Amino acid sequence: MGRTVILVVPEAPPTQAAGGGAPRPRLATDGVRLGVLDNSKGNADHLLAFLVEGVRAADVPVKSVVSLRKGSVSLPAPAAMLDRLEREADVVVSAMGD
Repeated sequence: MGRTVILVVPEAPPTQAAGGGAPRPRLATDGVRLGVLDNSKGNADHLLAFLVEGVRAADVPVKSVVSLRKGSVSLPAPAAMLDRLEREADVVVSAMGD
């Protein structure tokens, strides 16, 4: 799992990332492969379903959606789950509910 993960926290001011990394690959023109990671909190599944519907309603071409749910809200996603998202998704969205 030697990959860089960039987290976006809406409440925090943006930080400058260190340069020199590999350029970000461009998304395919035939549609984005959307990954959805549900942390298993109440209503997270509903929030993520609304998000997927919203992306599709905004005329964003979606090639596929891989939707996974963690077994426990208090534990990190297993490596196999993260590996699958890395292989099958261009963009991954995770959400908490309640």
